[in-house]
Amino acid sequence: MAGTISIGDVSSIPPLSSFHWPGRSGERPVATPAKHGRIVDCAVYVDGRRLWDECTYKNALAEVRERGEGFVWLGLLEPGKELMTDVAATFGLHSLAVEDTVKARQRPKLERYDDILFLVLRTVQYLEHELNSVAEIVDTGEIMVFTGPDFVITVRHGEHGELGGLRKALEADPAQLALGPGAVLHAVADQVVDTYVAVTADIEEDVDAMEEEVFTPANKLQIEAIYQLKREVVELRRAVKPLQLPLQVLTHDTTLPLPKEIRRYLRDVADHHTAVTDQILDFNESLSALINAALAKVSVQQNMDMRKISAWAAMAAVPTAIAGIYGMNFDFIPELRWHYGYPIVIGVMVLLCAGLYANFRRNKWL
Repeated sequence: MAGTISIGDVSSIPPLSSFHWPGRSGERPVATPAKHGRIVDCAVYVDGRRLWDECTYKNALAEVRERGEGFVWLGLLEPGKELMTDVAATFGLHSLAVEDTVKARQRPKLERYDDILFLVLRTVQYLEHELNSVAEIVDTGEIMVFTGPDFVITVRHGEHGELGGLRKALEADPAQLALGPGAVLHAVADQVVDTYVAVTADIEEDVDAMEEEVFTPANKLQIEAIYQLKREVVELRRAVKPLQLPLQVLTHDTTLPLPKEIRRYLRDVADHHTAVTDQILDFNESLSALINAALAKVSVQQNMDMRKISAWAAMAAVPTAIAGIYGMNFDFIPELRWHYGYPIVIGVMVLLCAGLYANFRRNKWL
């Protein structure tokens, strides 16, 4: 069925049976802190509804497989090798994917290991800064998503990209969450792409402000600030553009273990991502043009300065030349002993300099 599933459909979900943990007759296990990294949240979801607030991922997975329905959602923050090795052994993750998860700083990609999907997304955050300052503008992080038949594992690296709000939003929509681990994968991808949209909107304001600064005659924009923004746009492009291919595979490859409804939702995410990618490419071209315009403006200003210097030097050369002639130690120089010679020479100097000044002003050299 196309379109968003209504929350009203939840009433048709049958009442959940009592939740029983294997080997612990009704006793609720408590999640233990990880030695390296930490477990942010772990829960079992059946028919889109959460069972218990906290649980160990081993017992949670055992409960889901004993029931034969539902899935486990495990959230990790910057896990170390020890924690990820244990998680991989529990959920059957491939060692190569585990290595990528621990090392982080991966390029956005989609990998398939039998019935398990591994999606890497780069998160971005806009940092407030002064317009003419040479400062970091875009901060990047990482989110990795493992989806299996009965589990989803989200791994976050970086200070931003928090998924707690996303989990609560999905829990408020059981009909969507009932679609299984693919619903979580779609929600994570959608949140990341929405962040791309917000960051590009902020950068667009910076680009517009820089254009105004460059083409305003009285303002002097530091060209280093344009280079810095261009560099940050390149960093943003590296984080955003590689996700295009994984989204295309997720939306078009019908052999992937994803419900048809989830692929429809992912097509909308892919459309937003394409729009953001095109906008980032436009930023890169605009900033290149701004750099050229700023360099041309600097060149024009330098030419103006050189003309002013040349004009003043020409005016200074006239009295210097006359004074130099009359400063020579010859006895027979015209009008050397004339009573009005000195004021006449001074007057000639002033008239010649005034004529040069007027000519330079008329030609806009001064």
